[in-house]
Amino acid sequence: MRNKKNILSRGKPKIAIVVDGETEAWYFAMLNRNESDARFQIKPEIPQRKSLVNQFEQVNRLAEDYDQVVWIVDMDVIIKETREVKSGQARPLDEFLKYKRQLATSQNVKIIINQPCIEYWFLLHFEFTQPPFEDCGGAEDRLRRNLRDYSKSQKYFTKEGNDIYLRLREKLPVAIENSKRLNEFDLENPARGFSEMHELFELLGIA
Repeated sequence: MRNKKNILSRGKPKIAIVVDGETEAWYFAMLNRNESDARFQIKPEIPQRKSLVNQFEQVNRLAEDYDQVVWIVDMDVIIKETREVKSGQARPLDEFLKYKRQLATSQNVKIIINQPCIEYWFLLHFEFTQPPFEDCGGAEDRLRRNLRDYSKSQKYFTKEGNDIYLRLREKLPVAIENSKRLNEFDLENPARGFSEMHELFELLGIA
């Protein structure tokens, strides 16, 4: 195991953000591009295999090389697969909660939950709402009421001068405040809209 004292960056802190999809990776790449004067360096990471155990293992590996690792977890697939398991089979939600407990004592790992997906975080830039979402499609439909041309494509997310981060940047303080208003993730009502993204922006020093 490497000595963390020897790998901490001498300049800006290096932050790895582990996500399970391209949408999140594009968003964080645009955050990095547009906050060029910030006190951090971000590198989005997508595991080659997107299973929970692969994400968990990658978080642990990256924690040896980065000042901070943030694991962004979309709950929609976890909740869907948990509902579909047969009696006696391991539940993905229980698996995630086990990993969450194991990482709770790590000094340089933070877990951020979005339910159902990052589109709910985008929605909080426009309104405070917390309906149940069966899947990410529901959050996308709700988002398009406010961001009518929203498209889950690299071209839309990364367009020079009009990327997803720039489109939402003016409303970021609203989203942060709306995220803070949400209670803890409700295991009794897991489909309810939820986001902890304000914690990431507090870590980054952006508001």
